[in-house]
Amino acid sequence: MALKLSVVGTGYLGATHAACMSSLGFTVVGVDTDAQKVAQLSKGELPFYEPGLDTLLLQEIESGRLTFTTDFSAVADADVHFICVGTPQSKDGLAADLTYVKASVAAIAPFLKDNSLVVGKSTVPVGTAQMLREQLSKSAPHADLAWNPEFLREGFAVEDTLKPNRLVVGVVTDRAEQILKEVYASIIALDTPWIRADLPTAELVKVAANSFLATKISFINAMAEVCEAAGGDVTVLAKAIGYDPRIGHRFLQAGIGFGGGCLPKDIRAFMARAEELGAKQALDFLREIDEINLRARQRVIDVVRSDLSEDLTKYKIAVLGATFKPDSDDVRDSPALDIAAQLHAAGAKVVVHDPKGIEPARKRFPTLTFEENVENAVVDADAILHLTEWKEYRALDPQRIGSIVKSKLIIDGRNMLDRDLWRAAGWRFHALGRTD
Repeated sequence: MALKLSVVGTGYLGATHAACMSSLGFTVVGVDTDAQKVAQLSKGELPFYEPGLDTLLLQEIESGRLTFTTDFSAVADADVHFICVGTPQSKDGLAADLTYVKASVAAIAPFLKDNSLVVGKSTVPVGTAQMLREQLSKSAPHADLAWNPEFLREGFAVEDTLKPNRLVVGVVTDRAEQILKEVYASIIALDTPWIRADLPTAELVKVAANSFLATKISFINAMAEVCEAAGGDVTVLAKAIGYDPRIGHRFLQAGIGFGGGCLPKDIRAFMARAEELGAKQALDFLREIDEINLRARQRVIDVVRSDLSEDLTKYKIAVLGATFKPDSDDVRDSPALDIAAQLHAAGAKVVVHDPKGIEPARKRFPTLTFEENVENAVVDADAILHLTEWKEYRALDPQRIGSIVKSKLIIDGRNMLDRDLWRAAGWRFHALGRTD
C-alpha cells in the first residue's frame, strides 16, 4: 500500500515539500493554523514567489493528490508526517525559537497511528530532535521520530527538492530509515547520495553548511575591504583564488553580504547553542563573520556619503533591489532593504524598485517610497544603488538611464554590472572592493 504523507506548516518550506512529494505520486495533506494561507493554497495560489512552484502547486491540487486544511485530525490517515514550521530567532536573544516546532509535534501526537513516522525538516539547535523524540515516546509511544534537514535555495526550491545534491536522514531505528527510503525512492534512483546519520549529526549538518557558506561570503567581503585600502580589485582576487579546487568560485562574489530567513538567524542560533553546550570558543569566529556581514551594509552607506555628501537630505537615491537575493520575494533581513531604510533615516529621498519584492518590502518599511517601474524609480536620481542582482538590472541600458537621472552615479553593491559599459556611457561607477 502506498504511503500517505502529511506536511505540518505550509510556509515556504512546507508548501514546496508538499507539492513536490505530491508530484512524486503520494497523497499529501498540508496542515496549517493560518486559515487564509490554507484557503489560498487550496486554490492553487502561492502566498510567496518561487519560480516554477506555482505551476506545480496548481497541477497537484487539480490532480486531487494534494489538499490543505486547518484541521489537524486530517493527518490521522498519514504514515509519514513532515514538520516544516519556522524556527525564528528569539526576541530576547540569539537562540532559535522552537515554539512552532514543539507545538506542531504536540498537535499531531493525538492523531498518530501505529508505526507512523514524524520527520523534522525545520532547522533546529542540536539536541532538539532527541528532546522531541523523548516527548513523543510519552504522548505517542507507537510512533517514531527522525530528522531530515532541508537544503533549499530560494529561487531553486523545486529543483533542490526533487533533484537534491544529497539526502541526509537522522534516524535511531533501521525501520525509520527504510520508511524514508521508500518516500525518496525515485530520488534515490537518480543516484542521489544517501547519508544516514544519528539525530545530532543530522541537525548539525544544516547549520554547519550554512555557517560555512556565511564564512565564505564574509571572507570575500573582508578581502574587498582590504582591496579598497590597498588599491586592489576584489573581483580579480576572487577569480584567481577560485581556481584553487580546494576553494572554488561559488560564494566568492564580494558585495553587501548575506541576508534572508536562514543564514543570519541560523549562525546566531548555532553560536547560542554552542555556548549552552560549553563549546562557545569553537564558534567564536562566527561572531566576526556576522559583524563583517553587517559592516558590508555600512560600507555602502559610507560610499554614498563619500560620493554625495555627509548631509543626504537634498538627494534622491534610487535603490535597485529590495529582496535579499534575486528570483525571490523574500525581504527578511535583506541587506538591500536595510541599506534603503538607513539612507531614508539619514534624510535622503529613497525610491526602491524590485521585480517581485515591493509588497513584502512595503509591509516591512511602509515609510519608504516604492516604484513599480524601474525608469520611474531612477528619474532625477542623484545616485543609483544596485543592491540585488536581478537580471533585469544587468540588462539596463546605461545610455537610456543616463538620459533621465540627475547625476550619472551608480554604486554596484553586488559587483555584477558591466563597469566598462557604464563608464563608456559617462557614468561614475563605484563597486565595492574595486578602487580604479
